[in-house]
Amino acid sequence: MVSAFVNCFKIPELRQRILFTLMLLVIVRLGSMIPCPGIDPRILGEYFKTVLEQQQQGSVVGLFNLFSGGALENCAIFSLTIMPYISASIVMQLAVNVVPQLGKIQREEGGRQKITQYTRLGTLFLCVVQGYFLALSFERPEQIALLSGIGDVIARMGPLVPEPGWTFRFVTVVTLTGGTMFLMWLGEQITDKGIGNGISLIITVGIVAQLPSALTAAWNIFNPPAGSDQAPLSPFLIVLLVAFLLGVIASAITLTQAVRKIPVQYAKQVRGNRVYGGQSSFLPLKVNYSGVMPIIFANALLIFPATFIDLIFGRQEWSGRVIAWFTPGTFFYILCSSALVFFFSFFWVAMVFNPNQIADDMKRNGGFIPGVRPGEPTARMLDFAMTRLTFAGAIFLTALAVLPMLVQTNLGIPYITAQFFGGTSLLIIVGVMLDTMRQTETYLLQRHYDGFLKKGKIRGRSSVPASSSGQSVPEEKMVWLALIIGLIAAGGVVASLL
Repeated sequence: MVSAFVNCFKIPELRQRILFTLMLLVIVRLGSMIPCPGIDPRILGEYFKTVLEQQQQGSVVGLFNLFSGGALENCAIFSLTIMPYISASIVMQLAVNVVPQLGKIQREEGGRQKITQYTRLGTLFLCVVQGYFLALSFERPEQIALLSGIGDVIARMGPLVPEPGWTFRFVTVVTLTGGTMFLMWLGEQITDKGIGNGISLIITVGIVAQLPSALTAAWNIFNPPAGSDQAPLSPFLIVLLVAFLLGVIASAITLTQAVRKIPVQYAKQVRGNRVYGGQSSFLPLKVNYSGVMPIIFANALLIFPATFIDLIFGRQEWSGRVIAWFTPGTFFYILCSSALVFFFSFFWVAMVFNPNQIADDMKRNGGFIPGVRPGEPTARMLDFAMTRLTFAGAIFLTALAVLPMLVQTNLGIPYITAQFFGGTSLLIIVGVMLDTMRQTETYLLQRHYDGFLKKGKIRGRSSVPASSSGQSVPEEKMVWLALIIGLIAAGGVVASLL
């Protein structure tokens, strides 16, 4: 595997794509450090440090900060992250399968470009709405029940927004909207001229950016500072947790890669003097066909009640109790999360997987499953096989989704550390890393280099890159881009020192 990483930089095109991707990801991280105008970022920074010390990072606000890569903690211009674009993409994908007119547009020539434009417009609308409510939250953070305890920090350090009003709201909405649209553009550039899927890499980098804080929190648990009343954990438990973490990662990789191969035979067709078809192939049915979408849907739905009650009813006794029910780690939250993840696993497959269309395409191309008649019997067989696979994948996915909360509740590990033991974070990291390695391995094999694995292969490997369709960036532009990033980083260091 080490030789494969070395060989990556021997291929000029692959080297330029990797460096271009890394440079844009550096820009993403820089944007997560630049605060919005009119905000004192020290207030939220101190609040999140207090939350981390009290081991309450499993709160709703902690989840938002996790997926923003710490941008929310810094009140940064990327505080909304790429999630509005993800939400708009999910809604549009579901709408294409539900609304016949949109499905017809997608199948037409140039239809995908129109769907992409609709997705961008939906992203802009969501950014404006979410940016406005976030600006209101910045103005009155002490009235937000989700930010309980921030009033003490404000009383000690001053207001979060020194000059609230419509001017601040307008500037904040424009800044946050521009930041998300810029992130969307960076993701498209990485997909087109870099390596891997740009949007997924941006999310992954934001999650991995929390790893140093997670390691620090874990070290404070295993080795409490002097004067602390907490007893250190035994070395045996530490070894057991490390082994358990490796097992969870291996299970997540297995769940992501597991497929059932349905054999498909194509009939011979004689056209003139040539014979076409007659070969055997297979139809891969993934065990976890829905990927991480059920967990994202479940988290979004469970975040909505607490946020809605907090915005409408504010600080009342009964609303505080209801919001406490939806705190990650409680029994009610774990029960609802498990049920929703299991339900959305079947819902997503029912919306995306169409056995009738697959059966019609196979029949049209002269393909059939041995022992199964073409047409309706093939569709029923595929539907039955996919239902059984989805049932097994849903159980496994549900276990991975609730595992971080169980680790946090039973072992007292901070959520910022426990979230790497499963759930959305681990599945996103594993899926994105496998997809990036798959594309990189394709370039290596095309140039007659060994891939990452000498024995076996990464499933889904194809003869062409999966998503990097554009030309790589010339070296002259790479040099200028690196120079600009260096100047921005140097300016940030000087500004922080001053």
